[in-house]
Amino acid sequence: MKRYLLIVMALVALGTPVSAQNVLDGVYVKEHIPTKKLIQYPHLREADVMWEKRIWRVIDTREKINFPLYYPLKRLTDRENLFDILRKHVLAAEIIPYNYVGPDLTEYGGDMFFYPISPSLPDYREQANALFGEPEAPPTTPMVDQNGNQIVLGSDEYGYPIYQYHPADKVIGKTPRGGDSIMPGRDTIYYSAEDIIGWEVKEDWFFEKQRSVMDVRIIGIAPIVGSKNVNSLGVPRKLFWIYFPELRYIIQNYFVYNRQNDAQRMSFDDLFWKRMFNSYIKKESNIYDRQIIDYTSGIDALLESEKIRIQMQDIEHDVWDI
Repeated sequence: MKRYLLIVMALVALGTPVSAQNVLDGVYVKEHIPTKKLIQYPHLREADVMWEKRIWRVIDTREKINFPLYYPLKRLTDRENLFDILRKHVLAAEIIPYNYVGPDLTEYGGDMFFYPISPSLPDYREQANALFGEPEAPPTTPMVDQNGNQIVLGSDEYGYPIYQYHPADKVIGKTPRGGDSIMPGRDTIYYSAEDIIGWEVKEDWFFEKQRSVMDVRIIGIAPIVGSKNVNSLGVPRKLFWIYFPELRYIIQNYFVYNRQNDAQRMSFDDLFWKRMFNSYIKKESNIYDRQIIDYTSGIDALLESEKIRIQMQDIEHDVWDI
């Protein structure tokens, strides 16, 4: 009888799938960062601010010190890159993105959060998804006949030829100088984390007399991509702006890699709070509202950026003489 029971139990075990196990990828549960509370800024009164300067700076993710903002390119069990975090929470309508251009396609007001994409919009997901891509450049090679000559369908009102393209690429559009024509279709190229070449940061530096400290508050942050569109000559551009005080509630619970010690992880909010990145100044508040590259270029632009940084550093020592 005992032998019979053992055989039955063995057959049942062979036919039963292995139950799911609680797998821990590590030796302990890492719960400090995922459950961390947001550290609030100290209360600030206008009467306590003796000096203030608005700065726009660029964090180049191609610099080694800024790699924690760029890697990992693919999600790991405990880490994600900043761009993928933004994408996930923007598409989930958990944080509001702001267009960096207005209806007139100029950048005026973009970094002042004039153009929000509200989650209450019925087509919010389509509009939000469009922020992460751009139209693909159309093919520029028309169809040719058996003699190798380009097939011309006619000419527009300005005398420019209208070429024939492959049927899969045909859409009715406009020629560069006007007039209906058959032009290649456009698809959308969506950016990934590896396309992010930098982050633009808008921040306010100020000296507070109540604590006698020079302090800084980040106001907004925008991802910068190197364009894949051949027609734009690879000019870097911003995708959108995020209001940083709102973003802090999200990035405080995501790990940032520590090169020295895996047990001493910090959050993205800690990284920005501790200023653990390298950057250069592209603009300071000025009467002309112009960027540094508007009046100088090359190595002179970098020297001008460093000059602004040193001037701000000197203010901290000389503020009582202002």
